[in-house]
Amino acid sequence: MGKKITMRDIANELQVSTVTVSKALSDREGVSDEVRGRIKQKAEEMGYRYHSLAKSMKEGISYNVGVVVAERFFSDNAFYSNLYQRLVIELGKADYSCILEILSYEDEKRDVLPKMISGNKIDGLIVLGQLKKHYINTLSQEDIPYIFLDFYDEHFAIDTVVSDSVYGSYILTNYLIENGHERIGFVGDVTATSSILDRYLGYYKALIQHGISLREDWIIRDRDEDGMFIRLSLPEEMPQAFVCNCDEVAYHLVERLKEEGYQVPEDISVVGFDDFIYASVCTPPLTTFRISQEMMAETAVDALARKMRDTTYHAGRKVISGNIVIRDSVKHAG
Repeated sequence: MGKKITMRDIANELQVSTVTVSKALSDREGVSDEVRGRIKQKAEEMGYRYHSLAKSMKEGISYNVGVVVAERFFSDNAFYSNLYQRLVIELGKADYSCILEILSYEDEKRDVLPKMISGNKIDGLIVLGQLKKHYINTLSQEDIPYIFLDFYDEHFAIDTVVSDSVYGSYILTNYLIENGHERIGFVGDVTATSSILDRYLGYYKALIQHGISLREDWIIRDRDEDGMFIRLSLPEEMPQAFVCNCDEVAYHLVERLKEEGYQVPEDISVVGFDDFIYASVCTPPLTTFRISQEMMAETAVDALARKMRDTTYHAGRKVISGNIVIRDSVKHAG
């Protein structure tokens, strides 16, 4: 790795003071246009990285974007971890740096704002995953552009980017029905997040359209009141198939079924959602609904960048669709 070029190096090359170099690169007064031009040209020739700092000082903005996610979703959720990485890449393309802050359960409960907001370190914010309504209300009172990613709240008119959860779950449930399954359960706490509720609604819509009755005992909770995963409790009378709210839950369901002596898909078929790592490491590999994390991240960054440039811009609710991915976890029962 080459030597890092400093202002002193530029000053020595041009036989001027370091203060003069600093003023020239940050476009401050006290330097003639001719000297300023020579200094900037020399800085570029030597590979000095002053552009972002000078631009930030001149425009009065940080070129930092914050990403906040509740601890209960980030600690055990590989999907969100990977989505955050996609955000970093997309923000970098837009010349923004990214600051991640994980919101603890206690801070969320007590409405403690992220330090990057209270410390004025960011120009905009991406909220990744669900937050409690009272916390959203506190956040909405801050004078900072922000956008929700992978959730929405009907009580707040806030710009958001979400996956097409209703459609995806509807397609998966229809696929099970087309393969001869009519006794179908759902795994997910419908009160936990907006996306789980939407996936439940897609599942329920498919049942209604095919004249299949909903069985309450086949709706299985997958997490507690704090959003933490719990051990799955299987019903006494088992269905032919399960629609799961995400691949991670589907993976744990398959393992739980194996514990009880069931084989997938010979005895019970299982489908997931997201087409993330759990779908491929599961045995058998999961039939699922693929969502493009790249498209979700790109859309969220583009919308937030527009909001930061124009305070009147309203992105609305942007829905990212996807497609079914058929693997080996569904049996043809016809």
